[in-house]
Amino acid sequence: MPDDLDPVIHAPARLRVVASLAALDRGDELAFPRLRKLLDMTAGNLSTHLRKLEDAGYVQVTKTHEGRVPATYLALTEHGRTAFAEYQAALMDLLKGTR
Repeated sequence: MPDDLDPVIHAPARLRVVASLAALDRGDELAFPRLRKLLDMTAGNLSTHLRKLEDAGYVQVTKTHEGRVPATYLALTEHGRTAFAEYQAALMDLLKGTR
């Protein structure tokens, strides 16, 4: 993998997560079950990838309760949006042969 491609984002499952969250408007969040269903991932697999993205500062995980039921919401941070934009630019440059 070229050095310009962020290894945190480059893993296929994490790339799908980041791309899905990047499609949201700034300030919007997506519920964990909705993202899990959208990406057709198991809860454990999605949680593992979200932890790596959260540790990198790319994803904000908000845990709350709706009534007595726990709820988890996900959003891409500004740092995550910047990292994804840089990833996209590096990938386009790579595909164009300019890197």
